Amino acid sequence: MSDFQINIDPEAVETINRHAVEAFPDECCGFLYGHETEGRSVTLAVPVTNSKEGDQRRRFEISPLDYLRAEQFALENDTQLLGVYHSHPNHPAIASAHDLVVAMPYFSYVIVSVIDGEIADLKSWKLRDEVREFQEEEVFALSALTF
Repeated sequence: MSDFQINIDPEAVETINRHAVEAFPDECCGFLYGHETEGRSVTLAVPVTNSKEGDQRRRFEISPLDYLRAEQFALENDTQLLGVYHSHPNHPAIASAHDLVVAMPYFSYVIVSVIDGEIADLKSWKLRDEVREFQEEEVFALSALTF
């Protein structure tokens, strides 16, 4: 499996999609947990509050305290914090320039596109830090729902 492939458990996809629809027209966000034994596998998606002040239709922010809690959760539950998900209301599931500015190496960034309150697409991105650009990760195990 290459560095740019990711398996996402169908229940995690369902959590992400449900959160994105519930938050619409604002952006939602949350953490991705799992393991990297034979490739990157997300087994759990956990919603978190979008703490962005101002226009949450175009931006999300996760508080430093929520990041600390996420790391603690991973330690206590024998899992790894693999990344973050967020939604793009009425916008494609393509990483934005702002997403690139705040991206951290190692993390996967799952973006779900919600058009008029309906899930339209889901993609995952990983930072290539040496050139400071995103590369799309091939997503597997999206249940019966194909994007």
